[in-house]
Amino acid sequence: MLELVLVSLIWAFSFGLIKVSLAGVDSNFVAFARLFVSFLVFLPFARPSKIPRNLVPHLILVGVLQYGAMYLAYLNAFKFLKAYEVALFTIFTPIYVTLIHDLLEKRWERLHWLAAVLAIVGTAIVKGLNALESDFLLGFIIVQISNLCFAFGQVYYRKILQPYPELRDHTIFFYPYLGGFALAGLATLLFTNLSTVQPTGAQWLALLYLGAVASGIGFFLWNRGARKVNAGTLAVFNDLKIPLAVVVSVVVFGEKASLPNLIVGGFIVLAALMINEYKNIPFLRRQEAVEQ
Repeated sequence: MLELVLVSLIWAFSFGLIKVSLAGVDSNFVAFARLFVSFLVFLPFARPSKIPRNLVPHLILVGVLQYGAMYLAYLNAFKFLKAYEVALFTIFTPIYVTLIHDLLEKRWERLHWLAAVLAIVGTAIVKGLNALESDFLLGFIIVQISNLCFAFGQVYYRKILQPYPELRDHTIFFYPYLGGFALAGLATLLFTNLSTVQPTGAQWLALLYLGAVASGIGFFLWNRGARKVNAGTLAVFNDLKIPLAVVVSVVVFGEKASLPNLIVGGFIVLAALMINEYKNIPFLRRQEAVEQ
């Protein structure tokens, strides 16, 4: 559980750090640099000879979606939203995980869709009367694209590894990061004017920290910690970073927010999450019992 607490704190600071420290740096380049550093972190642990060849393209696809496409969209959203808004809107990810699983299983759980609607209402209240501003709506949609990519990657990663319980996460992580930084690198080459990308020394340090610690070590510790707790505890920690990130962005990084709107809308969003987990956790526990 200690790993999950540590990673939640690390990720809580990432939102404000990106918004403040990396302001002015092209978002595509930030995604590429962050994922390339993460790839280098896990490259020494790679064991290609022990990984089935037919699994490799699937692992790369996970990286393309869960890391590459996710980070390209996620980092671009900071152009239109405050850091605490980006953090709050990532709360849709576990709801998407549930809905994607329902669709794959051809099920229809009304409470899951009710949770999605409540989450939308809550985010609109957080923004208040400016909820229909074009920049806000565009930023919100971009975050949802990021959430969908991250959610689908989680479901797909779990699915493709079920036949290979002997594989250790740290020995295969370099393949997803390879797919992620390859997509981000292609986006950078196609859409970024590299002559304008001139990070300062402090910004290079921020990129190194985000790539090595927040993404690289963070995802590894998260996966290791996830194996030590039950599904209910994991579900709680999966969203702990969201209120932490909102508090850090407002208190530490000095972002301004309407506290009444934030409190009321935040409670509605959290209620949506509780409804989602109310139906989701028993299913996860049944799955956990079967796998054990």
